[in-house]
Amino acid sequence: MAVQSRRSLRGRGVLYQLYMRRLRHQLSDATHPRHVAMILDGNRRWARLRAGGTSAHGHRAGAEKIREFLTWCDDAGIGVVTLYLLSTDNLTGRESEELRELIPIIGELASALSQFRDWRVQHVGSREGLPEPLLAQLDAAVESTRDHDGLHINLAVGYGGRREIADAVRSIVHHHASAGGTLDALGELLTPENIAEHLYTGGQPDPDLVIRTSGEQRLSDFMLWQSAHSEFYFVEALGPDLREVDFLRALRDFSRRQRRFGQ
Repeated sequence: MAVQSRRSLRGRGVLYQLYMRRLRHQLSDATHPRHVAMILDGNRRWARLRAGGTSAHGHRAGAEKIREFLTWCDDAGIGVVTLYLLSTDNLTGRESEELRELIPIIGELASALSQFRDWRVQHVGSREGLPEPLLAQLDAAVESTRDHDGLHINLAVGYGGRREIADAVRSIVHHHASAGGTLDALGELLTPENIAEHLYTGGQPDPDLVIRTSGEQRLSDFMLWQSAHSEFYFVEALGPDLREVDFLRALRDFSRRQRRFGQ
């Protein structure tokens, strides 16, 4: 029985590799997204399903998967990836013990990514409410990769889509007031194009594709402005269980869609 089981596993492995090769061939001439946004969800559920693993266990597994995911994106020629790591709602809604475990994991991830390949790291989000040690690690990752020209990685930490839009409008108002502008002139500045330039991701292309794991089908206050014309792809797998084949299927699905951009 054991020999038969091993042969069955080897057979499935061969079939999997053949399928992966077929997917890559299908994608060789396909249109790829320039910017992929990822909500890697399900870390805690993944841990609970494994003999009562702790939330920290799940978050560490999710961080390891993020490293893999970014490598897949880089190898596929994608230019920008935004990762939703910690929301403003998490800062107030998560138990303090879980946050104490999660925050150093995020800091370690930022440091590790800044030392891999020629990747550039950027923190997108509010600094308010984030502990100083985490801010120091994020700042160090940003500074050390400032001149890198490889994959651009946005780490959405302390991030909320509604907060981002409010911050963008406040930034426009502040700059206008500092220049001595009038209230009537301010109204002319509040255009979609100008607001977009003052977002945390100002100057970057909007995400073409937003992926979320764990079977959940909602944005959870993530890139509300930027995803107005994005394509969405939802994966049933929990975050740490995401496979490269799932990612390639998402790219294949994206390449087959007819994008309308609201038209």
